[in-house]
Amino acid sequence: MPKYRKKPIVVEAVQWTGYNDNQLTAFIVGAEVPPDAPRPLGWPKPFYVQTLEGVMKANPGDWVIRGIKGEIYPCKADIFSATYEPVAAEAVKETNHG
Repeated sequence: MPKYRKKPIVVEAVQWTGYNDNQLTAFIVGAEVPPDAPRPLGWPKPFYVQTLEGVMKANPGDWVIRGIKGEIYPCKADIFSATYEPVAAEAVKETNHG
């Protein structure tokens, strides 16, 4: 049976804590939001993300990823840690332009 390896790609991601949806909203729309913005009552809570497949839920601890074509999607923490690792700035340039 043939085997395949996922091509090395670099993505942007932020982990959803369940408390500051301003941070996640800023990540998705690309705006800056102060980290000390007020938190509504009833948190932590899930965050709902519009993806190419429809609306998906990101629970506290999940990561929200911006893919290589700008698409946004949530990813469970265990899957994220098994699939992604931090990248040095030099490696980002090589991967995206090499």
